[in-house]
Amino acid sequence: MSGDPNLQVSGMERDWPEGRGIFHNQEKTFLVWVNEEDQFRIISMQKGGDVKGVFTRLVDGINAVAKSVKEESGKDFMLDEKYGYVHSCPTNLGTGMRASVHIDLPGWTAHGVDKLKARCEELSLQPRGTRGESGGQTGHTYDISNKHRLGYSEVQLVQTMIDGVNTLYKEDLELQEAQKKE
Repeated sequence: MSGDPNLQVSGMERDWPEGRGIFHNQEKTFLVWVNEEDQFRIISMQKGGDVKGVFTRLVDGINAVAKSVKEESGKDFMLDEKYGYVHSCPTNLGTGMRASVHIDLPGWTAHGVDKLKARCEELSLQPRGTRGESGGQTGHTYDISNKHRLGYSEVQLVQTMIDGVNTLYKEDLELQEAQKKE
């Protein structure tokens, strides 16, 4: 069990560990996580900066999984015209898309984590530690992702993440230079 009281109270861990699993390709760059917080979590990831490649793999994978589910069960993913894809985790309502990168930001860390959080808010981003949503922060490596899920397309969310991370990186270099002069 996760130990997360919200998951426990909602009954989302009642069948732990039965009825859950993670399936992945050989390279572990495409994963389907079944019955964790969401009924279905589809993940595309890899080291490096090839965001387009990761996104293309995600789209292709989602289409392949959707086709397989349709062929097997005759059903589609739950999609509401107004609210987007329906999830058990309400923070994922809409596209459910969280595009993120792990990036070292030593300048921002020295400047202050609260200041980084405020700057991320201005850029429509969400900073997390690299150990997940509630895993805390260690060192100066952050998981930076788009903050919003509802009201934007997947392409818009990925572009928000790319633009914001590029901005944070540029500012981090400036902060490091300023800190050297202090």
